[in-house]
Amino acid sequence: MARETDLREQAMFDILEADIVVFQETKIQRKDLRDDMVLVPGWDCYFSLPRIKKGYSGVAIYTRNATCAPIRAEEGLTGMLCPPNSSVPFRDLPDDQQIGGYPTIEQLSQLELDATTLDSEGRCVILEFPAFVLIGVYCPANRDESRDSFRHSFLDVFDARIRNLVALGKRVFVTGDINISRGEIDAAHAAEAIRKGTTTDDEFVSTPARRLFNQLLVSGKVLGPRDDGREQPVLYDICRLFHPNRRGMYTCWEQRINARPGNYGSRIDYVLCSLDMQDWFSDANIQEGLMGSDHCPVYAIFKDFVPYNGNQVNICDLMNPSGVFRDGERQVEYTPKFLLPLSGRLIPEFDKRRSIKDMFSRKPSTVETASVSVEPFNGATTSPISNQLQGPKGTVRKRTDRADPPPPVKRTKSMTTQTPITSAPGQQTLRGFFKSKNTAPEASQDIPNKPSDSFIPPTPAPSVPKPDNIETTFPNPPEPVDTSLEENDPIFDPIASKEDWSKLFTKKPPPQCEGHQEACVRMTTKKPGINCGRAFWICPRPLGPSGNKERGTQWRCPTFIWASDWNSS
Repeated sequence: MARETDLREQAMFDILEADIVVFQETKIQRKDLRDDMVLVPGWDCYFSLPRIKKGYSGVAIYTRNATCAPIRAEEGLTGMLCPPNSSVPFRDLPDDQQIGGYPTIEQLSQLELDATTLDSEGRCVILEFPAFVLIGVYCPANRDESRDSFRHSFLDVFDARIRNLVALGKRVFVTGDINISRGEIDAAHAAEAIRKGTTTDDEFVSTPARRLFNQLLVSGKVLGPRDDGREQPVLYDICRLFHPNRRGMYTCWEQRINARPGNYGSRIDYVLCSLDMQDWFSDANIQEGLMGSDHCPVYAIFKDFVPYNGNQVNICDLMNPSGVFRDGERQVEYTPKFLLPLSGRLIPEFDKRRSIKDMFSRKPSTVETASVSVEPFNGATTSPISNQLQGPKGTVRKRTDRADPPPPVKRTKSMTTQTPITSAPGQQTLRGFFKSKNTAPEASQDIPNKPSDSFIPPTPAPSVPKPDNIETTFPNPPEPVDTSLEENDPIFDPIASKEDWSKLFTKKPPPQCEGHQEACVRMTTKKPGINCGRAFWICPRPLGPSGNKERGTQWRCPTFIWASDWNSS
């Protein structure tokens, strides 16, 4: 099973055809990490996992060792978290060990929540390459009012960290689930609401989260004067650079209403870059045909050569530590020394672990080793293999030519002559679950049919003399029973009885929808109110692009039937 999982993981990366992959909403804790998640052959990984809530949030970044290796890695936006095995926050590390651009004390003081709380949900991983700083982020969604303070504070820190990094002169690349649609063109429900007149485009773009996000982006629609500290945009929406007017470029669809087939969704996943990286990309798009989630992947492709300090430089030279690549050719082989403290491979549960592939690809060590001669098998030609075999406490175990004598076999007594052992009351053994239980013996079986060696015949009772004055009487014989009533009882047909019971427990067939005469699907109301929990039937087809139920089309028709009102008979 583990091998099959490894193959699926590797196939996923092969399908994506990427060198850096960023995942959001991993919904796992550290204890849930497995070998196939961390020890992916040829890849390094970095995780930000929730510290309090279980099965919630989470961000992971995977980097392909053959093409890129970051020089710094951090978790969180505020810099208040600490690296593994350290009590010093990222923001307090020496300058050459920190990425920088942390929100200032003044910026943090304006938040509604403290910085540590904002970074406790596993929502951000930041990697620095010589080329740029990569921010993989999962922003909070607009669920209910109880989370508004957290959402607004997180977005404020998100905005501050990006602007501070740009102010330091660093290039910034941002990708992830921002959970914000920029404008009407990016949300099917907004276009429908504007068409119906229930809202306007100005009202839609003026919500607090959307206004903040649009102030970050070039060509973002911002009404009125900009906020203090946000006077200039600092990021490009890369997909919109290549597809400025494309409609229906959605990245998320609601599964509950099966909205994906009709493309009734929203664009809330982005690839963004700082202004000095505008000419670094050859393409950017969505992969709406790649299934497996309610989101689809978003990608950007770097050019082979990018403008850097006035020269055209191979992108591989800028995605690795200095000297590893030169003119696109690798000069130094990748080794574990490139791993950063935040790397998943250095988590104690996975550190110093090797996959089967690594065992066969590892080069012989140059230190003194114990020579072990391997016998040829089936005529195969082999040579002595030099390897360092380590056992417990530093001992070296060698294979001997003469096998050790087998341990003496102790003769056991026959089980048929032993007295059965009754286990003490307590937990039943596993074998006991597979034994058939013995039924209670009947009264006629109390006396064995065949005497055994241990059978003792009963002792006859002593004879008692019978007095002469006592008369022995016997009960009258039973009278014959009249069976005429029993003969007149009705006869039950087992086949007919079975059919009656089957009809009683058979589910009613679903109703047919009015528009397509197809079997309806059953759903349950979850909206608070008097109908909460009630079941109903609707058309099985997905919603159309308009998001409404339509008559005479291939999309969902208006059929609606309460389950309590449906009678199939």
